[in-house]
Amino acid sequence: MGKKTLSTSKIRNIGIIAHIDAGKTTIIERILYYTGRSYKMGEVHNGEAVMDWMPDEQERGITITSAVTTCHWRGAEIHIIDTPGHVDFTIEVERSLRVLDGAIGVFCAVGGVQPQSETVWHQADKYRVPKIAFVNKLDRAGADFFGTVQMMRDRLGANPLMMQIPVGIEESFQGVIDLLNMKQLIWDQETLGATFRVTDIPEGLMETALEYREKLVESVAEIDDQIMEAYLSEVPITPEALVSSIRKATSSLKLVPVFCGAALKNKGIQLLLDGIVDFLPSPLDVPPVEGVDPDTGQVKTASPSDQSPLAALVFKVKMDQGRRLTYVRVYSGRLNTGDEVFNSTKQAKEKVARILAMHANKRERISEARVGNIVGVVGLKASGTGDTLCDPSNPIVLEPIDAYEPVISVAVEPKTHADQEKIEQALSKLEAEDPTFRVKHDEDTGQIIISGMGELHLEILVSRLKREFNTQVNVGKPRVVYKEAIEQAAQASAIFEKEIGGIRHFGEVVLELSPRERGQGNWFVNNLPDESLLSEFVPAIEQGVMESLESGVLLGYPVVDVAVALVDGTYKESLSSPLAFKVAASMACKEGLQKARPVLLEPIMAVEILVPADFMGDVIGDVNARGGKIEHLHRRGEMQIIDATVPLSKMFGYSTALRSATQGRGTFTMHFSHYDRVLEPPKAL
Repeated sequence: MGKKTLSTSKIRNIGIIAHIDAGKTTIIERILYYTGRSYKMGEVHNGEAVMDWMPDEQERGITITSAVTTCHWRGAEIHIIDTPGHVDFTIEVERSLRVLDGAIGVFCAVGGVQPQSETVWHQADKYRVPKIAFVNKLDRAGADFFGTVQMMRDRLGANPLMMQIPVGIEESFQGVIDLLNMKQLIWDQETLGATFRVTDIPEGLMETALEYREKLVESVAEIDDQIMEAYLSEVPITPEALVSSIRKATSSLKLVPVFCGAALKNKGIQLLLDGIVDFLPSPLDVPPVEGVDPDTGQVKTASPSDQSPLAALVFKVKMDQGRRLTYVRVYSGRLNTGDEVFNSTKQAKEKVARILAMHANKRERISEARVGNIVGVVGLKASGTGDTLCDPSNPIVLEPIDAYEPVISVAVEPKTHADQEKIEQALSKLEAEDPTFRVKHDEDTGQIIISGMGELHLEILVSRLKREFNTQVNVGKPRVVYKEAIEQAAQASAIFEKEIGGIRHFGEVVLELSPRERGQGNWFVNNLPDESLLSEFVPAIEQGVMESLESGVLLGYPVVDVAVALVDGTYKESLSSPLAFKVAASMACKEGLQKARPVLLEPIMAVEILVPADFMGDVIGDVNARGGKIEHLHRRGEMQIIDATVPLSKMFGYSTALRSATQGRGTFTMHFSHYDRVLEPPKAL
């Protein structure tokens, strides 16, 4: 990757996170153009963006899969991951943020802080990822730079630090005032924004510029004692001193430097690149990643040094022309072609056949990957998303990546006998790539049920089945993935006594089931006295209980939020076996579920609807008719915003209903909120 001797301190691993349509991919196209990586700028609306290389991405004008690329600016090597903005592909954002050292939050100056940008911002907070922000689309009607910065404070709880203020707004937007160096920058249209004029700040803008420069210095002084001293003594503060201080404050999540521009008009990108190099951390600036020793359970640290033992995280698996390509972030040590490494998550040895430097779907072979590198690896057979690769003599397991439970499913069946064989292979490859995609076989109907995060998610997967794997399928109607729970406590017992293969088996189990708070998950506890003869069979009993909870007694959906306590049991010398206790536990659990008032739960979605004020009444009426609850209403510019929670089962086809109710002017976004009781049981499943 670039010069082999490049220092780790010069590496920046960054992601671009935002709401759908904020302009993430357009910004990356500009970055690649100005850093000399692309010789022309691709446009999303023409289907030519470098990073959106999948046919589905080009057709729909959205990012689906996070692509990785590398470019250089001011001596630094920047690895960029472009993440999707659509809520159905949240896992792509989650796994990208897990391996990044910094992020750029992109906000549309017209839409401000939108729901999905809130979601991804909080995901970045969860992984303690330092951020800078870029307010885009300042040339659009209704753009409001200062309003968007205020929304960052109100909605994200961020501490934004304005590095620039715009010169002009909407149609008259032409440049920015750089508050760090107190200069005005005006971009030249003739050169596609590649050149800009740096001038002194004109008199008419000087007062505003000084006011905001003062605010910038005050904000930095509040968290840096040296700057505070200089500020109070009225000693001039150099831009270099400010840069150093802002860099530390950004890395420790105290400040978010804010840049602005209009990516489609090529304005503001060079200063954003400067901001990446100046303010976002290198792999050496972030705290060393922690993991656990799989043998002792002790916490271990993987120090970011090429000389340390290898520790790397697999954050994505991609099927590439039939071969398995694994994306890896190296946190410690080196990864060399031909190395034998240890997958400590799966306890398996793996061989590194090839290492690739990535540029979207183009690649270049390299012989080694060092600390901070994000690379593609060919040859890993067992490794999946969230697995740790390490030195066999120094094992460590890094924190895995959270996966999400799917909420929607459809039945698929092959069109021809020839497709039957292909579909199994194709689905298992897609399942290996995407932890939020599940495949199961319905025993009763013989159909294959695929589950995912939303209608668009499943639509894309079916499209990929046809395109990439040449498999023709019929697709059923989308169905909601329900769950089951219980509403009261119950006790149940079961005896298993049977002869199997000439050997008698015996086991008796008494269980107590009780409901838990929503979202707490299932829990098994052994309440037997310590000296109980049943102690050796407890693992088998727990396994029987947990397997039994995988399908409930109402409609066979997984049971959630249940505490199961083992309170008693009977043991017979020489007859009792783990198998007998496992089966008895499963039978007792099923009986307990029947007695404990089982209920069906359905996914409830958080929905944000933007509508012109004239249509508010109709839209609210429609949400109520769908069994939704209005949480709150507020204005954003000319539009009214309705925040509501609605059962997913009532949201199918909502985009068409909303368009017809608002003359095509209403839009909405939704994401999974929680599971709750079904008020209206499904008619047929």
